[in-house]
Amino acid sequence: MSATDWYAHKSLGEGLYWIQEKFFESSNRANIWLLRGSHQDVVIDTGLGLRSLPDYINSKGLLGDDPQRKNPLLAIATHAHFDHSGGLHQFQQVGVHSAEVDALANGDNFETVTWLSDREIVQAPWPGWRARQYRVKAVQPTHILQEGDVINLGDRQLTVLHMPGHSRGSICLHDGDNKMLFSGDVVYDGAMIDWLPTSQVSDYISSCERLVGLVDSEQVDQVMPGHYHTFGAKQLHRIASGYIDKAGTCPARFSTFAWRTLAGLALRASNTRGGASASQGTG
Repeated sequence: MSATDWYAHKSLGEGLYWIQEKFFESSNRANIWLLRGSHQDVVIDTGLGLRSLPDYINSKGLLGDDPQRKNPLLAIATHAHFDHSGGLHQFQQVGVHSAEVDALANGDNFETVTWLSDREIVQAPWPGWRARQYRVKAVQPTHILQEGDVINLGDRQLTVLHMPGHSRGSICLHDGDNKMLFSGDVVYDGAMIDWLPTSQVSDYISSCERLVGLVDSEQVDQVMPGHYHTFGAKQLHRIASGYIDKAGTCPARFSTFAWRTLAGLALRASNTRGGASASQGTG
């Protein structure tokens, strides 16, 4: 299967494109965002990496043909989990928060939470493909991101907001001028996951308090999340404040501990280092 078959996209206007992997039918299927700038373009999250995302973007002409554009496309992972980071190795420029650089550089499929089943891939990317072969390929980030860093696209800027909780290196990217938030898995309109081995509920509560503050200070109008559909400020406030209210209760703490224990055991069983070299393909 070619890259042009594997992906689909939709233009949302003003240089923003939404891209998805058509044959990855799962709640784990991440939104891929392509944002054009006058001097720099960025891809925010990269999906599984089973087919070449750069080939798709180029074949569809999403970057245009301006000969003055000099900077290679920059791929930024909102965090290191496999559904967001699997395609990073396909790009010359790669950005991730400093807390998760080592996980990507070492191809640590425990921290990237690599857990994929055959039933989630409804059409194999190539003959004989099996989910048990899948691993996130090691990649050395070229841009090590920190809280407050500004990614300059020329006519727009993205500010890095370190929002740990879902994972230790989770970030949001805030386009303050356009009041747009690329939120990764920090927040989306679904059940927020705080029970993975590197999740931390207390950090998640703090991050959600920051999200509420962004809404209260009228800095966000639109959220482009890591999963599911986009939503506005009112819904962001409801989701974030709802998490804060529920996360500290005793039943929630017990449930988180139980799920973290089970998830850790399952991930260790399915991601032994001996299987980390299996090919996943890029064509």
